This record gives sequence, structure tokens and C-alpha cells, in this order.
Amino acid sequence: MRFTKMHGAGNDYIYVNAFAETVPDAPALARRMADRHTGVGSDGLILIAPSDRADVRMEMYNADGSRGRMCGNGLRCVVKYAYDHGLTPRPGRLHESAVESASRGLLQHAAGAGRVSNPILVETDAGILAAVVIADGPLTGQVCADVGVPELNPAAIPTTLPGDRVVDAPLNVEGQSLRVTCVSTGSAHVVIFVDDLGAVNLPRLGPRLERHPVFPDRINAHFVQAVSRREARVVHWERGSGPTLACGTGACSVCVAGVLTGRLDREVTVRMPGGCLDIAWGADGHLYMTGPAIEVFSGDWPA
Repeated sequence: MRFTKMHGAGNDYIYVNAFAETVPDAPALARRMADRHTGVGSDGLILIAPSDRADVRMEMYNADGSRGRMCGNGLRCVVKYAYDHGLTPRPGRLHESAVESASRGLLQHAAGAGRVSNPILVETDAGILAAVVIADGPLTGQVCADVGVPELNPAAIPTTLPGDRVVDAPLNVEGQSLRVTCVSTGSAHVVIFVDDLGAVNLPRLGPRLERHPVFPDRINAHFVQAVSRREARVVHWERGSGPTLACGTGACSVCVAGVLTGRLDREVTVRMPGGCLDIAWGADGHLYMTGPAIEVFSGDWPA
């Protein structure tokens, strides 16, 4: 089976072109391939598959084999792979209508970035999302994606914390009182602002937040230090994968949480251990994420 390793700001996944390959047991394959000692090594597995509703369909599996609804860095890499490997476009009346509605704000947002591709639509478990490639080279480049409108309803995240929105709410974790903000940007996130990112014990707090009883489906956790109103430093603990060098939907949630708590502007650079993402919460309510999508290598995995 042919595979490709890609990363977005260090958030690395194994990508399989399901137009050409058959994957009978994706959760088991994700666990084997993602192992950093006996496999390829990655934060998970993403299948790039045919779609009747978009250009391609993205199926994401975490390193532990659990299914993820969406991955922002994965979305950008799927779009870059589809662009580089000729998997788009797949025109049709329904598709053309979807492109027009999904990409209007995206094209306006990316207008200042230089030469961009036509919008590429990706079907995800969180809905159909659009992105454009900011052309640079066959194995490098930036992608700007419309991640959609953030969800703040606690029941939809889901969390059992009370209120219409969970913004700077108190939460006890192992005897430590944290102030948390909960956001869904295609996947569930809890954001905690701190004064000193270096003082955060991520290996201890990350798994306890992920599996805290107030998050019945588990959650992605992000600790944030606001450097200025337009810059934030973040470390991530991802559901099903543990500590990662970057998280795209998490960076989007950081922007939302920063605006809601008065700490950040609506356009912010999020600095993570693996690199940077530029996030904008547009006037149309949509989140726009711009960052790298880089192909590392391809190989063959034995049947």
C-alpha cells in the first residue's frame, strides 16, 4: 500500500490515496503505522477518498485508532495533496453551487495572499469545507482554509459545564483550579489561558483534561500564553494522540477563546512548538486558517 507522510506546522499524519488504495481496517492500520517506534510514526492516519458531494472526502483517525471529526492541519494537507496529485476538480451542477457558497468569503480573505488555486472542497465528518492553495512548489506551500463558524453551545461540544457558553469557567483538575473556555471548530476543544506557558505540566494536566468527566466524548486541551493582542503561544494535548507539535482547529479555538475573554484580536498568529498558523475570525463569523502543508516522503507499507 502506497502512503505519503505530510505535516502542517509539525502536526504529522500518514495520508493514503483511497482513490487508488483499499484500506479494510483503518483504525488498526492507524495504530500500527502511527507508532513512532515500530511504524512510520505520526499523529494519526488520514484517508483521501472519493466523494459524491465534494472534490475529495477526508477520513481522519487518531494515533490510538479513534475516529476524529476534523483536523485543521490535516485538512490543509489533504487539499495540498489533492492539488499536487490531480484529484480535482470534479465538476457538476451541485458541486459548482457548493463551491460558490463555500468559497465566497474564503476568496475574499485570501485575496491578498498572491496567486491562489481554485477553491477545493473537502467532505469531512464536520461538514464540507473549502480551501485554496497559495501556490509555491510541488512539495511545499501554504493553504488557506475556511474552517466554518465556531460552535459555542455546550451540548454540541459536548460538555456538561453549565451555561449558554463556557467562557473562563472554573474547573477543578486534580486539585488545581483552572479557568476554561470551550469551543468546537469541527472538533471539541478546551482552552486555558496562563501567565507562564513554561510552568504548565502538560503530561499531567493534558490527559486529565482529555478524560475529565465534564467532557463525555473526551476533548482536545490547549494551554495559551497571550504574548500580545495579535500573538499567542500554545501547547496542545490532542484527544487520542497526546502532545502534538501543532493543532489547526485548536489554533482556531484559541482565537475564538481569546476574543471571547478579551485577550486577543480577531486576527492572530498562533505560535506552536512545530510552527505558526495565522487565524482570522472574520466578520462573516467564519474562521480562516492559513499555514504550511508540506509533503515529507512517500513509501510502501506491506500488506
